[in-house]
Amino acid sequence: MSSKKELLSTAMKRTSEWIFSQEIPSDVTVHAGGASFSLHKFPLVSKCGYIRKMVSESSDADLSEIKIPNVPGGAEAFELAAKFCYGINFEISTENIAMLRCVAEYLEMTEDYAAGNLVSRTDAYLNEVALKSLAGAVSVLHLSENLLPMAEKVKLVSRCIDAIALAACKESQFSMSGRSDSGNEVVISSIVSQPKPIVDWWAEDLTVLRIDIFQRVLIAMMARGFKQYALGPVLMLYAQKSLRGLEAFGKGRKKIEAQQEHEKRVVLETIVSLLPREKNVLSVSFLSMLLRAAIYLETTVACRLDLEKRMGLQLGQAALDDLLIPSYSFTGDTMFDVDTVQRIMMNYLENEVEGNRIGYNADDECGATLLSDMERVAKLMENYLAEIASDRNLTVSKFIGLAEIIPEQSRVTEDGMYRAIDIYLKAHPALSDMERKKVCSLMDCQKLSREACAHAAQNDRLPVQTVVQVLYYEQQRLRDVMNGNLMGGDSPALPPKVNIFSTDIRPVSDELSSLRRENEDLKIELVKMKMKIKEIERATVVSTTSSPSADKPPLPRKSFINSVSKKLGRINPFVRADGPLSNTKARTRPSKDRRHSIS
Repeated sequence: MSSKKELLSTAMKRTSEWIFSQEIPSDVTVHAGGASFSLHKFPLVSKCGYIRKMVSESSDADLSEIKIPNVPGGAEAFELAAKFCYGINFEISTENIAMLRCVAEYLEMTEDYAAGNLVSRTDAYLNEVALKSLAGAVSVLHLSENLLPMAEKVKLVSRCIDAIALAACKESQFSMSGRSDSGNEVVISSIVSQPKPIVDWWAEDLTVLRIDIFQRVLIAMMARGFKQYALGPVLMLYAQKSLRGLEAFGKGRKKIEAQQEHEKRVVLETIVSLLPREKNVLSVSFLSMLLRAAIYLETTVACRLDLEKRMGLQLGQAALDDLLIPSYSFTGDTMFDVDTVQRIMMNYLENEVEGNRIGYNADDECGATLLSDMERVAKLMENYLAEIASDRNLTVSKFIGLAEIIPEQSRVTEDGMYRAIDIYLKAHPALSDMERKKVCSLMDCQKLSREACAHAAQNDRLPVQTVVQVLYYEQQRLRDVMNGNLMGGDSPALPPKVNIFSTDIRPVSDELSSLRRENEDLKIELVKMKMKIKEIERATVVSTTSSPSADKPPLPRKSFINSVSKKLGRINPFVRADGPLSNTKARTRPSKDRRHSIS
């Protein structure tokens, strides 16, 4: 039976070739894919079941016009199918195999009508050539995206996806041969730090795929054993290419159309859903880029919260630029998105609390690592506060709320906090005294360095109470040094753990000489301040006594300078051990021993 069918097909092929060679006038016009083809019924009917049925079922015995709607691949695909019917040779390649397979299925060019028909020829090429290589399978899959749903019906999409998944797993196993796969984070991070062998060439080929097809490919790869953490670099490549041109790094109105915005939103949400769950697989800068795009495109809340949580888990690796997320609200709000950063910090703290429940000892290596990581995060957040402090739209409540979540035990010194507070007070001169006190209460004056204390003592933006507190703790520290309590650098201004990480260990004599010089500078400043206060008091007394209209001199007015003088008097570092002098003359002209006292 098969031999008879082959003989019949050969005879029909020769007849078709003869008709073509003799230039016999056409007897049918076929309209397909927006084009018209003048052809002959016999070659078409001999191999196309679709056209044979139309001719046989037509009430017109002399059918001269055939319309074929929705031809997969359009006019180009039908022309190749017609050439196959006429026996005209043409090359089958990865560029046309997808549309040939789909149009062959649509026109029913199966073995039921002719041996070696177009369906079997295209299937053979797919199995033996196109799907044998990863690049060929990706190319066919990409071309199949424009041939849906017929490409799904003939299982062309699923066959390509399986071929890509199998080839990708083989490539990754070959590139990672010789590496141990113990599953711990050290091995994972080492693989991610050198992603070139994993995403050498085939990952870039995958970036041409549509997002839904790309998602199916990755799911098939993981089903075949591809490690999920190895998908990180692949997703980074795809995100960078698909989100290119998105102006999510500056404040301004959106410049993309609604349809394009919707497509990019779907792409971003799909990428986030595919991100590996392992820690330290993706860089914080990449996560920050995704988060900015998510805020800009207004993705779902779950998508943004997921990215914020991922950033919180790796906040110790972040740089300042990663946290400077623009605010895309157009209501005159802050320049940067402070609320998002605050949630990221809260996620980090929650993760640290979970880590502490495991029971790390501070003396262990893991405990020391956690401590240093928290110190890095505290320094990062202090720098972030200093960066956003100059924003005039930043309210006191937001500034205080963000500063309060930075753990005090992780702040080695308060210099960073003092710098942020000073910038904020300078940018917001209209703050009330109460608001300035609340802002300054965020820092612990005992943990300020000597340089910060010297600056704060002369900072007129700080409240008087804060300046007095700074001077008090600095004088107390100097007394402790001179009494011998500071051996090796321990002081209230610097916690003992500073010495553990310090690389600048100087002899005690150098430390004492430096402290003496600073003590002398401090005494000079205090003497100058007291002299100015006395001059003002004398001028006030002279002006009141020279007034003839007053029966008795009025009480001196309680001024800001007087209050400062009284507070400085309470912490006067020049008081002798036997108590302060009682008469005014002694106060204005201190004795020689008192002026040269260092206690």
